[in-house]
Amino acid sequence: MTLAVACRAAVRAGAAFAISLAILVSIGTAPVRAQDYAAIVAAPDRSDADRQTDKRRDPVDLLAFTGAKTGWTVLDMGAGAGYSTELMARSVGPTGKVYGQNDQDSAKLQARMTTPVMHNVVALVRPSDDPVPADLHDLDLITFYFAYHDTTYMGIDRAKMDKAMFAALKPGGYLVITDHSARPEDGATVGKTFHRIAEQTLRAEVEAAGFKFVADAAFLRHPEDARTDIVFHNPTPVDEFVLKFQKPM
Repeated sequence: MTLAVACRAAVRAGAAFAISLAILVSIGTAPVRAQDYAAIVAAPDRSDADRQTDKRRDPVDLLAFTGAKTGWTVLDMGAGAGYSTELMARSVGPTGKVYGQNDQDSAKLQARMTTPVMHNVVALVRPSDDPVPADLHDLDLITFYFAYHDTTYMGIDRAKMDKAMFAALKPGGYLVITDHSARPEDGATVGKTFHRIAEQTLRAEVEAAGFKFVADAAFLRHPEDARTDIVFHNPTPVDEFVLKFQKPM
């Protein structure tokens, strides 16, 4: 075989390998590609009420940190009226699935469920310490936005809750939690009075369930917040932490 022929054969083999790899990626259940989170947030069919909420949530940065991808299956804990649930639904697209969990039925979430963008969402009314049916597992992502502190005064077994979230994720899956900061010495004692929880307390509880801490973000930090007032009437912007955990492979 001449050198020229050998080179052409090597090129063809390399091309075939690249094509095969592309096919394998394309048929995966959760293709990994960059999402245009800014376009998701700017979608013209989002409500004016959600755009008002955007002003205090920094949703583009939060979505980018969370990293939801097309085709993922996501559990949104403490979904409330569904603001973050809808953003997750838009992020995972029509091939993905989102479960919005609330401890009690939410009329606002049910109203949101009638909109076309929520076609890939299932509303779950279940206690936070038993958030998903037994047959729901291998989730790619769990989000828990600004509601973990509520479980401190709801009679929820938080250790059971954290273990249930751990069990629901696939190996390598992510848990992203955001909440309003309390002072370290306040721990989990001011959830009802100030709607806050200490970051160190929350992190210790989650890691005790088996999660590995992998990252945090500072885009919702406000060090000027004394963290001694209820978040709804705070004299300054509220200091909030954003944490990412992973279920080990």
